[in-house]
Amino acid sequence: MEILVIMGPPYSGKGTQCEILKEELKFKHISTGDRCRLEKQNKTEIGKIMSQYEEKGDLVPDSIMKDLFSKILDENSSAKGIILDGYPRTEPQVNDLMELIASKNMEIGKVINIEVPKEELLKRAQKRAETSNRKDDKDVEIHLKRIKVFETLTRPAIEYMKSKIKVLTFDGLGAIDEITERIKNSL
Repeated sequence: MEILVIMGPPYSGKGTQCEILKEELKFKHISTGDRCRLEKQNKTEIGKIMSQYEEKGDLVPDSIMKDLFSKILDENSSAKGIILDGYPRTEPQVNDLMELIASKNMEIGKVINIEVPKEELLKRAQKRAETSNRKDDKDVEIHLKRIKVFETLTRPAIEYMKSKIKVLTFDGLGAIDEITERIKNSL
């Protein structure tokens, strides 16, 4: 099974690109946020722990995420491929993912990093808040916190990942189909 990892700041369009690419590649899209919400909604053991962090806009501890991703990889082992959206987010999670993948005889095909300037991210966050039913999408402070967490933890993780695997970076500004075309041309 091939694994495609999509990275970038919150509101950069990762989820949108994943939805398009899953159709093109016939891969399964694994949204970390959606999966965490599902675990929380189903009140699983992991979901109860996650909800305490998610509601504050904090990242779930790495050990919990590693357990969840081990389960996700096992559940999807017969798929042609999967697109990981929202994981890994920290350097330790990069190591955890590489370890999990190696232990299951899988490989990362490519890492796609979508870059968008902070001013644009805030505009997109505001727009999403207008249409979202999620409580955490309505709070401007959580938007700012998510972007700050990305800058302090995930951006360094992307740089770290570059030392381990090829990371392709794309401009996330422009029309959705233009961005998709840029990404597809690299695949």
